[in-house]
Amino acid sequence: MGLLSGKNLVSSGSFAIDLGTNNIKIYSSAGERIMVQKNMIAIENKKRMIAYGDAAYEMFEKAPGNISVTAPMSSGVIADIRNMEQLLKAFMQEVQGGPLRPGDYFIAIPTDVTEVEKRAFYDLVRDAGIRARKIMAVEKAIADGLGMGIDVKNSQGVLVVDVGYDTTEISILSLGGIVLSRIIKVGGHVFDASIVSAVRREFNLVIGMKTAESVRIAFNDITQNEGKAVVYGRDIVTGLPMERTLTHDFVSESLKENFRVIVDSIKLILERTPPELAADIYRHGLFLTGGASQEEGLAQEMSNEIRLAVNLAESPVNSVALGISQVIRKSQYRSLAYTIEGLGK
Repeated sequence: MGLLSGKNLVSSGSFAIDLGTNNIKIYSSAGERIMVQKNMIAIENKKRMIAYGDAAYEMFEKAPGNISVTAPMSSGVIADIRNMEQLLKAFMQEVQGGPLRPGDYFIAIPTDVTEVEKRAFYDLVRDAGIRARKIMAVEKAIADGLGMGIDVKNSQGVLVVDVGYDTTEISILSLGGIVLSRIIKVGGHVFDASIVSAVRREFNLVIGMKTAESVRIAFNDITQNEGKAVVYGRDIVTGLPMERTLTHDFVSESLKENFRVIVDSIKLILERTPPELAADIYRHGLFLTGGASQEEGLAQEMSNEIRLAVNLAESPVNSVALGISQVIRKSQYRSLAYTIEGLGK
C-alpha cells in the first residue's frame, strides 16, 4: 500500500475504486492509503472462492482442472459481474480490516464505453454487499489528469494517454470535461502475447503469459539484467522442458508493432483536436500513465513520432486512484463526480 498526504477529508468512510483489468486499486480516506492487488479470483469446483488478488495470481496457469483462475474484467469493462462482486467484497473487507461499514464510493469509468457497460459499474457497487451509502462515477481520464497533478478544470487542452493491461485510453481534456476520447485494445496483455508469439516463432518454445510479463517487466530496467533474460517453457518439437536466453533487442523488436498502433491512434485523435486545444497540447506535451506505460522504449517512440514532450506519471499504476482521492478530499473537484444510477434503465 502507498501512503498519501493531505488533509480536510470529506468523510472517513469514502473510497475510490479503479477496477483495472490486471490490478485493482482502492483508496480509503480513513487511512489515506491505496491498496493494489491483482484483479483475479480462484474458484474451486465452480462454487467456492479459495483465493483472490495476488494469491489467485500465484495460481494462474498452474491450477488443476477443478480450480478456475480468472480475471472478471476485460478490456476495461466488467465481463463477469458475479465474480467481480465477490472480489470487491473481499477486497473491501481487507481494506476496512474487518466487518464492512457504510461508505461513499467513487468509481472510475472509461469514457468510450456503452451506457449499459457504465451502468454495470453502478450495479456492481450496489449489489456487492459492501454497504454503499452513495455511488458516484468519475471519468477515468479526468481522474488520470488529477492524479498526475493537472488542474483539469482550467481551459487548457490536455492530452492524456493511459496504457493499461487490456486497453489504451487516449483523451483530450479541457474545462473539467473530455473533448475527445478513444479506447484501443492494445496494452500490457497484447505486449505479453507478442513476446509469446515471437519466442514460439524464433525458438520453437512455448512460454506462458506470466513468463512473458516477467520478462517484459525485467527489461524495463535493462541495467539490472545486462540486457538478457532466461525463460523456461516447452519445446514444440520434443515436448520437453527447455530454457532459452532472450535479449533486450529481441523483446524490443517483438513490441514495435504494438507501439506503432498506439502512436497511430494518438495521431488520429490529434487530427480531430480543435486548433486552440492543439496549441495547448503542443506547449505542454503529452501526459503518459497506466501500468504498461512503463514499457521500455514506449515513451521515446511517442516522442519521436508525435514530436511532443512526453510527461511521465510519477505513479502510473495509481494515477486514477490518486485522482479520485482529490475528488473526495477537495471541494473544488467535487463537481467532477456524477451519479450513474439512471443509466441503462
